[in-house]
Amino acid sequence: GPPTGAAGAREGFRLSTEEAKSSFGDDRLFIEKFIEEPHHIEIQLVVDSFGNVCCFPERECSIQRRNQKVLEESPSMLLTPETRNAMCAQATMLAKAVGYRSAGTIEFLADANQNFYFLEMNTRLQVEHPVTEYVAQVDLVEQMLKVAAGEELGPELTTEKKALGKIHGWALEARVYAEDPLRSFLPSTGRLLRLQEPEGACAFGVATAVRVDSGLVEGMEVSRHYDPLLAKLVTWGTTRDEAIDAMAKALDEYVISGCSSLAHNTNFLSELCRSKRFRRGETPTSFIPEEFPQGFKGVALCKAEVLRVVAAALLVHTSSLIDLRNTSGRDHLDEWVVVLSDDGASSVMGGESRA
Repeated sequence: GPPTGAAGAREGFRLSTEEAKSSFGDDRLFIEKFIEEPHHIEIQLVVDSFGNVCCFPERECSIQRRNQKVLEESPSMLLTPETRNAMCAQATMLAKAVGYRSAGTIEFLADANQNFYFLEMNTRLQVEHPVTEYVAQVDLVEQMLKVAAGEELGPELTTEKKALGKIHGWALEARVYAEDPLRSFLPSTGRLLRLQEPEGACAFGVATAVRVDSGLVEGMEVSRHYDPLLAKLVTWGTTRDEAIDAMAKALDEYVISGCSSLAHNTNFLSELCRSKRFRRGETPTSFIPEEFPQGFKGVALCKAEVLRVVAAALLVHTSSLIDLRNTSGRDHLDEWVVVLSDDGASSVMGGESRA
């Protein structure tokens, strides 16, 4: 891994000055406060022309790889109601101070003690806005258009009712990228041959608990000329665990298959959902490099899952033998019994035990 401590500081200084010099012709650096166990937290808001500002429940976007968001959720496991209130208050003050009007997002970095610091403002609708639409039960695109048309926010759209009131369940978004996690997340391209979205998925709305926003169609070419984001997979549940379980199930059902050069990261996303640390909500921005210090090596199946794979393989093999018997008229089947246990799988064929 990269150097840490004093050696890491020296290496970081060297790399930063070199990058600044090559990019801007000036190698001077600003020294900023070091934040321990940082979390990337953002406040979605909508501001109209009448001075009304509505903040929505925060989004946690700390599961990142090289500063690129991978999993987002709302609300955050980190924040208390008091911190959420303080964040919304500062986001409101900033929006009013610059005379902002439209949908926008104020991004913060928060430490483990919930001290938070302004990062930036995105003056647009962000990729992860669907999780907010689920937990706030509001169509942000609709509100953005209404504000642009000069309309006033409705009486139900206030910070007190949306961000500080009752939050509607929990939502999670996974970014499905055209990249190969087994090859250091190398971007991939190629023709999409088969596409099957999760059962019951809706698109660009909150009609069901599973949502897929994408422009994918079978036969299309995934090109290197565009962003590698293939789709946004969003799930909702009454609790965080329900939302994660729904995401794990949806990822298992999501079929994206193409030519040999086309890869995607759904296996990596599945592994994130299986992480006990993620389940506990321990999600600083360093989560991925800490959990996968040697890179992603594939989904680690538990013992019960291995047994289910073995059972499925045996069933497929048996089915093929039955088909062969039906077509050839010859009996290729012996009487055999498969015994699955916690320690492994063994088969008994024709009275002979084969471990």
